Amino acid sequence: MINRKKFIQLGGLGIGGLFINKGLASSPIACTENNVLRTNQVKFGVITDLHHDLMHDGTGRAKRFIDAMNSEKPDFIISLGDFCFPKPENKELMDIWGHFSGERHFVLGNHDTDGGFTKKQVTDFWNSPAPYYSFDKQGFHFVILDGNEKNPTKKIEGYPRSIGQQQLDWLKRDIQNTKNRVIIFCHQGLDNDNGGLENGMSIRYTLEQMNIEAGFKKILLVLTGHHHLNYHNEINGIHYVQINSASYYWAGDTFESKAFDGEFYKKHGILKRTLVYQDPLWATISIDHKKNIRIQGSETSLAGIPLSEVAIDIHKDVYPISSKIDSRHLHY
Repeated sequence: MINRKKFIQLGGLGIGGLFINKGLASSPIACTENNVLRTNQVKFGVITDLHHDLMHDGTGRAKRFIDAMNSEKPDFIISLGDFCFPKPENKELMDIWGHFSGERHFVLGNHDTDGGFTKKQVTDFWNSPAPYYSFDKQGFHFVILDGNEKNPTKKIEGYPRSIGQQQLDWLKRDIQNTKNRVIIFCHQGLDNDNGGLENGMSIRYTLEQMNIEAGFKKILLVLTGHHHLNYHNEINGIHYVQINSASYYWAGDTFESKAFDGEFYKKHGILKRTLVYQDPLWATISIDHKKNIRIQGSETSLAGIPLSEVAIDIHKDVYPISSKIDSRHLHY
């Protein structure tokens, strides 16, 4: 039996001829805007877990997201990880992403380095400054974290999924050095112990202590992908929102989907282990200075078969399997 990790790694073979931008920084930097008139809110588009190298229609899904964002005109867009491998065949996807007329940001996912790629190869291919960095927009401070670091003292099954001490020290300094309220992006859930950030509880406690030290609710929101689920938790005053995959739900190594015919699965074998979403999912998020967080989600159906007819426990990962991202109105 070939498991999910092996299937995904197969897509990364053949790494010659990378499109690498040598001019980008390889160490964490802070990106700030200067002399920009602050509006009453910030608006951004979020998509995650496209898994372009596995999907039969990854470019089409990305194009629909970019077309929608060019129509909505948010301040920036961001992928929360598992976007694509840095190989020449994926230049078409990057060209589509590049058609967005505003700022574009990326979070590093655990699968983006499959096939032997380095983090620097991935971030260079994406034109991203570094695996973790921060930037300001419309009076808010945004922090991108790299949740793919190894724990030096504890062996973790599967992919590395920790935030190391150097990055944590940087995170503390970065948040202390801004007067703006903070929104954090990470691939793995800080509030999910089922394959989420291994030291998520420690990071959450650090964020809570920083809010206490600041004397106000400085850190508002943490947005994550990775789990291909749809949920929200508020823990000690901080919102943690899981953004569902743009493409599919992983149903397991032994699951056999019948949504497509045999010829399809001969070409796209890994998708037999998934529940493919008929249409791509994404969210548009707006945050204002009157303590409102508004998430405009999206919803679709499963390709080929209704979820009600799939022989699977929809609570196998605790939070129910669904092909949607809920719209939410949160407050801070």
